[in-house]
Amino acid sequence: MNLLSGDPPRGRALQAILILVILALVAAPFLFPGAKALNVAAKTCVMILLAASYDLLLGYAGIVSFAHVMFFGVGAYGVGLALYGLGAGWGALGVGLVVAAALSLALALAIGLFSLRVQSIFFAMVTLAVAYAFNVLASQLSWLTGGEDGRSFKVPDVLQPGFRLIEGKVFGIAISGKILTYYLVLVVAAAAFLVLLRVVNSPFGRVLQAIRENPFRAEALGYRTVVHRTLATCISALGATLAGALSALWLRYVGPDTALSFSIQVDVLVMVVVGGMGSLYGAILGAALFVFAESYLQDAMGALSQVAADARLPLLPALFHPDRWLLWLGLAFVLAVYFAPSGIVGALKGSEAKAN
Repeated sequence: MNLLSGDPPRGRALQAILILVILALVAAPFLFPGAKALNVAAKTCVMILLAASYDLLLGYAGIVSFAHVMFFGVGAYGVGLALYGLGAGWGALGVGLVVAAALSLALALAIGLFSLRVQSIFFAMVTLAVAYAFNVLASQLSWLTGGEDGRSFKVPDVLQPGFRLIEGKVFGIAISGKILTYYLVLVVAAAAFLVLLRVVNSPFGRVLQAIRENPFRAEALGYRTVVHRTLATCISALGATLAGALSALWLRYVGPDTALSFSIQVDVLVMVVVGGMGSLYGAILGAALFVFAESYLQDAMGALSQVAADARLPLLPALFHPDRWLLWLGLAFVLAVYFAPSGIVGALKGSEAKAN
């Protein structure tokens, strides 16, 4: 089977950028040594999977859901609580992942069967209410989840920072448990992404696109739209659950702020829109750009503000103050949507078409 499911990225510019992003993630521990750079790379891998799973809903099935962060939280809490309660072992990790996947499937099935028969705006409100209720529940069950403080836990010995795979160093970097955890996150996220790519390029994925374009015509042709949308919700939920599990495994902590915050849902929505809805490759670009900007834009603006202040330029030091990084990020998002409604992928394809 073709690794990319017969759907390679189209356009040389898009291919070149994707190759650079993937190579940077693969070689991140060696190219960018340091805790911050490794954290940024790991978060990028997690967010790529989370954005791709959400794009399956929004971009391919046309379903606007605000409960995606809930499935992310289920995965994070499932793994975190299992490792906290059962001990730092692979068996506990497997139990937590299986239980989280089962719970996510049950919740997705319930949401799909009971809510997808209503209009899209009402479905979005229902999912928002369910996600908020789950957040409150996780905060209130302090005896189980740790409440607002969350839970810190240990990971298997091989993934602990003190573990050394070999005595020496590789390209000046010690192969520690932290490095192994990063590559575990990278490999699992990449494998799950390829599975999602296979799904959207299968006959099932084509039916989802047909339902998105005209659900009445698709139903007239004999396709059961509710069944297909429910299955899409379940598959998307599993992807988000796995992303949450990887995030908790990397952080070795789970709490409402890192697993169930509504800001995560907003961030994922921005990643999908900026990258390009209806293209999983857009999830890679959108997540990489957003996480990089979130991590380094404030520092870059601080440097620009300092340069402007040293040059005694008027207004610019205040305009580029680090505290205004979110304003500039929002402005960039608005401009990206205005000039490229189909996201980065659409803009790259358009420029390639004009060049030809």
